[in-house]
Amino acid sequence: MSEPIEILRGVVHPWYCDNFGHMNVRWYSHFFDDAAFHLWPLYWGSHRKMQDEFGVHTVTASATVQFLQELLAGDLILVDSLLTRVGRKSCTFTERMLHVDTREVHATYETVEVFFDPKTRRATEIPASIRQALENAYKIAQQDH
Repeated sequence: MSEPIEILRGVVHPWYCDNFGHMNVRWYSHFFDDAAFHLWPLYWGSHRKMQDEFGVHTVTASATVQFLQELLAGDLILVDSLLTRVGRKSCTFTERMLHVDTREVHATYETVEVFFDPKTRRATEIPASIRQALENAYKIAQQDH
């Protein structure tokens, strides 16, 4: 597992809240999905760079949200991410949504990102330089613990 990297900050606006007064589930996914776009530049490079250099990009093969505590209008949040697995064709990230003031985790979002060749429309192996960057991030974090 890597060290957490902050990838997004936001605010719970009143119009994100449902009739029970807390942020509706659709907005958790919104924040997590927006945050995920910031992962690749932090680990290796943008999707554009992946496509230009290797003709591949990633697609989300699965996403699992765990709702732990409600958020209310005006709450400030941050989303961080941990690299939790590196496979042959995919890797897994776990994002956490934390309250800025309390650092309590309000939700988690586990995604499996599969490397994808848009020409063949199939999963493909992680390019060597990207794999190396991911494995280095993973190993450094392992050594720190």
